Amino acid sequence: MANKGGGAGRLNTARMIAYAVHYREGKRVATDLDLKRAAELARQGYGFVWVALRDGTRDELKALASAFGLNVEGIGEPESGLARPRLVGYKDRAVLTMRSARYDEKSERLELGDIRVLIGAGYVLTGFRGGPSDPAGAIQRLEELHPDLIAEGPGAVVWAVVDEVVDGYEPVASAIDDGIERLEQRVFAAEAGATQATYSLSRETIEFHRALAMLLDPVESLAQGEFVELPDKLGRFMRDAANHLGRLEQQVLAQRDVLSGILDANLALISVRQNETVQKISAWAAIIAIPTFFASIWGMNFTHMPELHETWGYPFALALMVAAVIVLYGFFKRIQWL
Repeated sequence: MANKGGGAGRLNTARMIAYAVHYREGKRVATDLDLKRAAELARQGYGFVWVALRDGTRDELKALASAFGLNVEGIGEPESGLARPRLVGYKDRAVLTMRSARYDEKSERLELGDIRVLIGAGYVLTGFRGGPSDPAGAIQRLEELHPDLIAEGPGAVVWAVVDEVVDGYEPVASAIDDGIERLEQRVFAAEAGATQATYSLSRETIEFHRALAMLLDPVESLAQGEFVELPDKLGRFMRDAANHLGRLEQQVLAQRDVLSGILDANLALISVRQNETVQKISAWAAIIAIPTFFASIWGMNFTHMPELHETWGYPFALALMVAAVIVLYGFFKRIQWL
């Protein structure tokens, strides 16, 4: 993984450690920390350390928990599924759980990742797991785009990770909008597979909305200073992230409604097309039934059927059949069954 926030924080000694630095007085003063040294600096109380993890194994998480005096369950089991977004406060720390998201337009699949932020006295531990989860964006956001926020304390890291996740939701919502436009065209063009594609995108949108909506309350709680005390400047930034998240939720709710309408319209169009097919079949069956009816009458083996012995009988029978067919065809054409 490339470190967009500067190569100094990248470690090669531990596979899971993507970034381990010490900040003091708004500046990065130590880099390439191992877990033991990072925990020592956190306990000293001068500034704070940020350790970012990427797809840590259980043994690696045990080592991290041991260094910082935590239990591995508080950090998150690597084998477990995606955790529900929430903010949980403990006596000496708080844990924020989020889901990152990315939409693959080629496969039309939503990819979700797991992000956990553990905020304690003098340290912030961030765990990133899954394809869409990468600490590089949060590092760049904090150190390159808003380096002035580092002086505000560990809450700056929390904001950087939250804002990166929320901004990552924006292209997903845009991709869903594009998918909806394509679906509308497919549905009204009566393309094969439109129903399945609509249902699939609806499921992806519901899953995305679940990840987004459940994060709204935790971010609003952070903006209000619950569990994690934020300076006024950081509080404003966190409120902006919460407002952005709220707007995205409204957008995704509208997308769900549109997809539901597309699915209903598609089913209605299918029903209409089926009715039209049944009408055409019924009309042609009625038209064919007329000459069949006359032919069955004149095909009966009665002795006294005078018209069978007349020279005009055969032309008359054909003319009657053609006339009946023409009349019925005109009738069904007029009522738009054909």
